[in-house]
Amino acid sequence: MMRYFLLLVFVFTLTPFHARSEPGLGFADAARMAVEASSQLRNEYTAKALREGAWLWGLRAFLPRLSFSASEDDRVSAIGADAFLKNYSLNLDQLLWDGGRLSLSRKMERTELNLAGNMLKQMAADIAEAAVSAYRDVLQGRTILEIREKTLESLDEQRRILQQEAELGLVRQSDLVEADITVALAELESFSLSMDLEEAEWRLADQLGLENLPLLSEQIDTYRQPKLPASPVVQALAESRNQELASYRFSIAKRQAELKTASLSWIPSLRLTGSFGLNGRQYPLSRYSWSVGLSIEFSLPWLSGNIGATAGRDPPYDRNARLQETLVPAPDPGAVFSVRAAELALTNEREKFAAALKEVRTAAERGVKKCELLDRKRVLALEALKLEGEKFRLAQLKLSLGEITRLDLMEFRLNYAKREAALVEAAAAVLQAERELERLLDLAPGELSALADALADPFAESERI
Repeated sequence: MMRYFLLLVFVFTLTPFHARSEPGLGFADAARMAVEASSQLRNEYTAKALREGAWLWGLRAFLPRLSFSASEDDRVSAIGADAFLKNYSLNLDQLLWDGGRLSLSRKMERTELNLAGNMLKQMAADIAEAAVSAYRDVLQGRTILEIREKTLESLDEQRRILQQEAELGLVRQSDLVEADITVALAELESFSLSMDLEEAEWRLADQLGLENLPLLSEQIDTYRQPKLPASPVVQALAESRNQELASYRFSIAKRQAELKTASLSWIPSLRLTGSFGLNGRQYPLSRYSWSVGLSIEFSLPWLSGNIGATAGRDPPYDRNARLQETLVPAPDPGAVFSVRAAELALTNEREKFAAALKEVRTAAERGVKKCELLDRKRVLALEALKLEGEKFRLAQLKLSLGEITRLDLMEFRLNYAKREAALVEAAAAVLQAERELERLLDLAPGELSALADALADPFAESERI
């Protein structure tokens, strides 16, 4: 497995995927345009950018906190002396040490932002996938409608000939009525397909943010054989690139930070405080004072509080010192289970990741097999179409020999059209299975084939460079 991983790293380093050079709108272009046209996704990314900015400004928590206060206390007494006191002070509060809880809190916020970014990436992938699916529906609808229209032209020709034969008395009038019914049903089906195609084209244009669809460069090639990497390579790539697994990894990192934060909750924090003040009875203020102190804060399930000590001077004659304690018994007894709860949450997240990893590996293996089986179905559908074509040519021969009626020939033509539609559906199913595998591997449309080519000859691109 390690050699497959190293090979993948080499391929992704030296072999960039190339975009389609064909004119018109391709699968990858449709996916990109749908993502760019989504206002909801754009708003979500803007909101995330705002959260990123707020997180950056969170660095302020490591810096000193300064505050400025001003007061004027005027007291006029009817008996004693009047008092006029003015006081201005600058205060400082700086966290010196908290056991790393603030840093862990920052890491948790960063992990949450990463998780949000991964969710937005999944949201963008959903929007892109919806556009690719709509694109594929349009291609399938156009191809099948073209088959039905050609079939209808053939049926109209056979009905015209049948009408001439009926006028000459060579066939019964009831045969002509049966032909009319067959043509009418074919026209109805063609009209229904046309309406479905119009809706599919409108849906695709709406997802791309366009009024009308441009030229679509992709097509459903019924002769195309998918190019697939080996199953072990797909599994290794899925483990490293799958977005669901990435989300679980971010969640595990978040749970680990929560556990560490809960484990360090008993460690007290140390803060430095200081103040400098000016006071006096009138301006300019002539007296000043200052003080410096340390405080210890702690928060345990059974006891919390703080202990602080300050010392300073009030020149020219006074000195001051203060020792203060505040204790709160049993502030949050339930917090005694916080560490155990965090451990359980981490264990649960790891078990989810292990289960998801197993599912992704299985999905990668089954995805390759599904593509191979659907391609086999496409080959069988192609062989069945060839056999149906032979049957139709034999039916034409039998008609010329008088062994079957023209109504029978029309029925053979309808069967041939059904085989054509079945082949198109089989080829579209192969494209869909390939896209499902690409999405599992977090690849853009068309990159699976490019990856298979690169793995088949990993040195070809580097030689061209």
